[in-house]
Amino acid sequence: MQLTPAMRSFVLHWGEMGSRWGVTRTVAQVHALLYLSPDPMLADEIVEALGVARSNVSQTLKELSGWGLIKTTHVLGDRRDHFEAYKDNWYILRTIIDQRKKREIDPTRAMLNQCVAELRPTRDPAEQEINERIEGMLSFLDMLTNWYDQVAALPQDKLVKLVKAGGRISRWLA
Repeated sequence: MQLTPAMRSFVLHWGEMGSRWGVTRTVAQVHALLYLSPDPMLADEIVEALGVARSNVSQTLKELSGWGLIKTTHVLGDRRDHFEAYKDNWYILRTIIDQRKKREIDPTRAMLNQCVAELRPTRDPAEQEINERIEGMLSFLDMLTNWYDQVAALPQDKLVKLVKAGGRISRWLA
């Protein structure tokens, strides 16, 4: 695949952003390339387009597959695996948020639940304040998780309306 200047800019920028999002530059660049590609790509085509090592591409494809952002497809008459990214931006957003929740928020809530179970009553004001902060953080994450679960259950058309409503919702709340 020959990258146009716009495609090159998109792939490079996506890679830079990926490092800020907590994934490697290559993971983000491969995702960007597959997102832009009109057809499923072979791993060797990805290697050629991005100029990265084959082993790096193989590992990257496994990671993107684990995130649920790409799928393996097959072409009639070709036994090799072809890869394509999901193109629906809402699907991508929901998948990334769901994966991040599972990888970051859920383990933190589990740890905080364990911490709360280990708290002991105390008369020491400093220790009471620490206990309250731990309980407060758990309560905060529980509230956000409950909100997320409700939003995640919305049909896409309603979610789009919610996002488009933006700040106008605050007027309704007032």
